[in-house]
Amino acid sequence: MRFDIVSDTHGYLSPELLKELQGADYIVHAGDMCSESDLRRLERIAPVQMCLGNNDWSYEYGGGVKRKTRFYADGLRWEICHYRERLDLETCEIAICGHTHRPYIEHDSRTNTLVMNPGSPTFPRGRKGPSMGRIITKNGTVLLAEIINLDERD
Repeated sequence: MRFDIVSDTHGYLSPELLKELQGADYIVHAGDMCSESDLRRLERIAPVQMCLGNNDWSYEYGGGVKRKTRFYADGLRWEICHYRERLDLETCEIAICGHTHRPYIEHDSRTNTLVMNPGSPTFPRGRKGPSMGRIITKNGTVLLAEIINLDERD
């Protein structure tokens, strides 16, 4: 299964991002979407799992969207929280965060949980440019975890 990971879109879904999301099985959004219409647009591409970010306080995304979201897909336990420090790495195999607008992928040394921050496709910080993440899984195994730089895509 292909999980496309985004965060901190802040009310703007670029054409490059939308093109890259085509074909996703799930879209995982780690907060600061800042647009109910953007959620509906993403849901037309694939089912969306998301959490609230610090700038989402005035938006109504529905009762299933909370500050921390947990779900189970393709044999793996996922957790999404806008803030890295609030993730509970003992309760999931894959943890997604945002907020910093800086992408990274790491494995927690204590729990071996895969932790990803996809950066931001809208307001990137640092030199890496606009980004998103992608995780490919099969039957409870992570086959690929990568950061995609949207400036370098065709």
